[in-house]
Amino acid sequence: MDPRTVFCPNADCLARGQRGAGNIVSHGRKRRRYTCTRCGQTFSERAGTMFAGLHSEPALVVRVVTRLAYGCPIQAIVQAYGLDERTLADWRDRAGRQCEAVQQALVQQGDLDLTHVQADEIRVKGRGWVAWLGLAMRVSTRLWLGGGVSLKRDCRLADALMQAVRACARLGGAVWVCVDGGAAYPQAIGRAFRDKLPRRGQRGRCRLQVWSSLGVARVVKHTRAAGRQIAHRCASRTAALRSTPPTSSGSMPPSMSAWPS
Repeated sequence: MDPRTVFCPNADCLARGQRGAGNIVSHGRKRRRYTCTRCGQTFSERAGTMFAGLHSEPALVVRVVTRLAYGCPIQAIVQAYGLDERTLADWRDRAGRQCEAVQQALVQQGDLDLTHVQADEIRVKGRGWVAWLGLAMRVSTRLWLGGGVSLKRDCRLADALMQAVRACARLGGAVWVCVDGGAAYPQAIGRAFRDKLPRRGQRGRCRLQVWSSLGVARVVKHTRAAGRQIAHRCASRTAALRSTPPTSSGSMPPSMSAWPS
């Protein structure tokens, strides 16, 4: 136990997040706890992690969660490790909440120059149900920006996905969003990337203006009897991104028309 590598997790502590500041001392070696001399709070070594409150070995939890993430059947893990299904469900949910918290703390901070974003959905079929998993990534680095799950491929899924992308983007930065032919995407992108305009003494609600550096591209797939033919349907709301940036499926055509109102 080295207190110099630990910081106080108390959000109200003035020394929160500071390692090696000398305010952390040991509070028992058997239970591996620490005390912050600045605020007086005691906390576990596992505080702020998915292992907080668990009595199982972290190595076992990591192995089980890794197998769940790679699609290993639950019954196979139960038989191999002698665990209960409710234990696996709890560990899975803990890992999901921890990953979501890390994503919000490190990625969704509004300081990324996204430039080119690609969004798409995956159709997941189960026994008697179908769900849609929406994903969005930054093309240049393949950084996963966010996702959403819905039983329907509707505007709710598109809104959740675009709001996650908006949380990552730097304010006013150039963003080119490439999507498929989903009808809900154009309006969802416009709702996500817009800001309030000052009223300047006028009454009523502030007007909302879409970013001047926002661009949208759609790839619509058409199927023919002889096979599948891909047609590119592109559009842009602004003049800032009319320099025809490339998409993942080919070069952008030079002419672009505006979205219908």
